[in-house]
Amino acid sequence: MMSAEDRYLIAVEKSETGYSAYSPDVPGCIATGETIEETMANMRSALIFHLQGLLEDGDVIPGARGIESYLDAERDSAGEKYFLTHIAISSVAPADIDLVPTT
Repeated sequence: MMSAEDRYLIAVEKSETGYSAYSPDVPGCIATGETIEETMANMRSALIFHLQGLLEDGDVIPGARGIESYLDAERDSAGEKYFLTHIAISSVAPADIDLVPTT
């Protein structure tokens, strides 16, 4: 079961039209926005939608991967202006699910 302190790492990058965000912990889940605040709100919504889709498809919900996520974000954002933040998993995933670390 997930603990209250589990958080997905979120990488936010500056783009020509605003910002984009993704989580190395949740492959395929991205969001964009004109401001950082809008991008983070959109990322939270995207995570909820993405995790619901995984559950409906019978897939596992990925857990936070710790340092591996930071290393992936650093590698994937090489040369880009970016910053890192977090979203609490408990705020986007059902509380009664088991989380499985992504590989």
